[in-house]
Amino acid sequence: ALEILKNMSHRGATGSDPETGDGAGIQIQIPHEFFFSELEKMDILLPCEGDYAVGMTFLPMEPNARYYCEGVFERILREEGQKIIGWRHVPINDKACGVSAQGTRPVIQQIFIDKNDQEVKEFERKLYIVRKRVERTISESLRPYTDAFYVCSLSTSTIVYKGQFLAHQIEEFYLDLKDDKLKSSIAIVHQRYSTNTFPSWRLAHPYRHISHNGEINTIRGNVKWMNAR
Repeated sequence: ALEILKNMSHRGATGSDPETGDGAGIQIQIPHEFFFSELEKMDILLPCEGDYAVGMTFLPMEPNARYYCEGVFERILREEGQKIIGWRHVPINDKACGVSAQGTRPVIQQIFIDKNDQEVKEFERKLYIVRKRVERTISESLRPYTDAFYVCSLSTSTIVYKGQFLAHQIEEFYLDLKDDKLKSSIAIVHQRYSTNTFPSWRLAHPYRHISHNGEINTIRGNVKWMNAR
């Protein structure tokens, strides 16, 4: 899948910094064996495969803003009756991306959440509610630097690794992707060419469920057409 992504380099784009791309990423199956091993090093025992969710999160680099976002996430999880297993700091090599991308880089962490005997559909519904509540609470707080917060994925089945890269940089940036224990039966890859939106870490593809070629991005125009109708 990473080789396929590299072969898509012709459709990517850069700005004034030739080493900063408009964004590239990969969505894969949650690699249970890999995560079990990594969390064991932190003295955390993961439940069985499928009995937990993983959230891939971008957090502000500024410490106070980051702690605030983490606190909101944990509080709303508790309010929705969910059980937090723990956080994992995602190991990276920030020299692998361009200078412009380094300047806007978020802190990248994974949050693990126990299914806690819930039905999968109900658990996934709760995860959606949690994500929307967290996003809204942080957005409406208007706190400095919190616009860096973003949930790349939050699921029991898939996880997204992405960022403001060129296609060949993602494997060097995310050290997880170099580990032989990280395995997946499926993969979706994409390199973005930004059209009507300015490139950023959060706008790299793929998104939580899709990759797309841009035409569905015109949300404001579609809303206006509906109002006109």
